[in-house]
Amino acid sequence: MRFPLLACSWFACTAALVAAPSPAISAASILARMKVLASDEFEGRAPGSAGEDKTIAFLTAEFRKLGLQPGAPGGSFLQNVPMVGITTMMRPTFASGGLMLEPQPITEFVARSRRTVPHLVVQDTEVIFCGYGVIAPEYQWDDFKGVDVRGKTIVVLINDPPVVDPKTGRLDPKVFGGKAMTYYGRWDYKYEQASALGAAACIIVHETGPAGYPFAIVGSRSGQEEFDLATPDGNAGTTAAQGWISLDFARKFFRAAGQDYAALKAAANSRAFRPVPLAALASFDVANKVRTIVSHNVVAKLPGSDTRLKDEYVVYTAHWDHLGRDPRLKGDQIFNGAFDNASGTSTLVEIAGGFAAQATPPKRTMIFLAVTGEERGLLGAKYYAEHPLYPLERTLADINMDRIQVFGLSRDLEVIGYGNSTIDDTAAAILARSQRVLVPDTQPEKGYFFRSDHFEFAKKGVPAFYTKFGKDLIGLPAGSGARLDEDYTNNDYHRVSDEVKPTWNLAGAEADANFLLELGATIANGDSWPEWKPGCEFKARREAMLRAARN
Repeated sequence: MRFPLLACSWFACTAALVAAPSPAISAASILARMKVLASDEFEGRAPGSAGEDKTIAFLTAEFRKLGLQPGAPGGSFLQNVPMVGITTMMRPTFASGGLMLEPQPITEFVARSRRTVPHLVVQDTEVIFCGYGVIAPEYQWDDFKGVDVRGKTIVVLINDPPVVDPKTGRLDPKVFGGKAMTYYGRWDYKYEQASALGAAACIIVHETGPAGYPFAIVGSRSGQEEFDLATPDGNAGTTAAQGWISLDFARKFFRAAGQDYAALKAAANSRAFRPVPLAALASFDVANKVRTIVSHNVVAKLPGSDTRLKDEYVVYTAHWDHLGRDPRLKGDQIFNGAFDNASGTSTLVEIAGGFAAQATPPKRTMIFLAVTGEERGLLGAKYYAEHPLYPLERTLADINMDRIQVFGLSRDLEVIGYGNSTIDDTAAAILARSQRVLVPDTQPEKGYFFRSDHFEFAKKGVPAFYTKFGKDLIGLPAGSGARLDEDYTNNDYHRVSDEVKPTWNLAGAEADANFLLELGATIANGDSWPEWKPGCEFKARREAMLRAARN
């Protein structure tokens, strides 16, 4: 649903969209910060690099210049996030049907080990196809059926099982969210489940359509340093190898093992599916280069103006990190991460400045949290959620920014996880005043809700709101927004070409920043707290958290 604007001239619509802006927020200053953060000087902003040092120094200086207070202990803007960096070199072999198949690294196989040991070998493990690798009691779904996979290599499919409603012939929205991806469809879940069941290795078959990105995106990280939060056991409880194989290699491997990939994939779409042993053995020779680092979340705060409410909090998040540089590349080696996520980080700082410029701050305290390690598995947000600087039971909401509008003004604004919480109702009412409309995620099958920092807050029970730029662009032909989004995904996402483009128009970023500022202020000044709506999987966690706090 979109607001009818047929009788409205382009100029009048534009004026409506930017009516009553905060004088402290401007497209020019958002762009200026983006150019700094996405410059070659910042080397792609990888955790534990010289690029991190420059990034956190820049953000600290910006927050201090705006008059915000340090948000971490000891009068610091920095929360230490202990990590391990692991660079994995892995040689896989699949023996089947008298053949020894060795997938080509980067183009056919990508894997890592999260165990912080220098060398390990997984030798001649049985291989079992386990469908989608899902155990979901609420959907009466179990892809393992009690089969013992300890010490074995499991091969699973990406995404949720696509369960079709026989009455409509369409995906059943009551099972695994229908078209929308659930957490069961995320690769994180599949590796976690494999580890919990004691598998030696978990290999996911990549398909571009369901995954939402080509295999080249997965391959771009091959041989690069990956990060995890430091743990006492060195991640000993995880599978020794976690990886992906390309669809073409999967077909070849299944054929050598006497199976038809398409037939097994079709069989996996049923609750009756049982794991299928493949006539194959898998081996992995793993060499890890391990280092320990301390990365940082950058935290600023604006104390609340109401003495009764200043110990309650509204948090804004955006991740400052990107993929760093790859010296193996010819020519450009720097993953500048302009859209992802210098845009969101710059907007976070801009919104903080908007609040700081107000004569009277909101009643509750505002926290501005630029997190590390999002690209490595939401690590900075996860660490904050597990070691919160401000109690989560007194945190009303997290408002997250990951890729802010750079294509111009839009009539709409997408929300990822639409309908999950009452924040949506507040947001829709604010947008309506400027003749804009809140719309659901247009690509729910890609699981964006589980792919950015707000998810770590949601898992703990804190209501979370995450927007994606709108696609109904003013002054451009219908469908332009979707085409620009697709072009970015296909050509720039997680590539060295994600740089500030001269064609970008940040008027939309300014409008969205003003909206997000007003949304946070409305929550911070409100008489009631945001809530998860009935049926949302995070509602029970929030209620349990609040009960424990009351007791």
